[in-house]
Amino acid sequence: MATLRAFEVAVDLARRQRDAARQALLLARRQCHGAQAQLAQLAQYAHETRQRWGPSENAVLQPEVLRHQVQFLHRLEQTIALQHRVVGEQQERADRAARLLAAAEARVASLLQVLERRRGDLARQQQRREQKETDELAMQRHVRGLGRQLTQGI
Repeated sequence: MATLRAFEVAVDLARRQRDAARQALLLARRQCHGAQAQLAQLAQYAHETRQRWGPSENAVLQPEVLRHQVQFLHRLEQTIALQHRVVGEQQERADRAARLLAAAEARVASLLQVLERRRGDLARQQQRREQKETDELAMQRHVRGLGRQLTQGI
């Protein structure tokens, strides 16, 4: 019975670890989606900025303004590249969390199988004990019955 309780405790612990892994995966996915949304915003902003600052027919830009625009767009592109890396890292974290969750779920399933097998073994052992007791009781009754027949016959 003690080993059965130990397996029940192990299953409970594995379930808690699985639930924590599930929460970690949800968090990682939320962070990944947030990073992707931020990347999309940056890309949209860069596109709008290029459209707004693009060449127009009557526009005459001062060299200082043009230089400022080029620098700004260059920094914006650097930020977009950095955000691409962040998205990749967040995606890797989410993938790693998914693998950890799958491993935790497999551990819970395997522990449950072992626990059920142990319960079945214990139930069969108990059934054998009960059957043995029933057989012994029947044998004792039979022997007593034979003994009475022999003593009555004398």
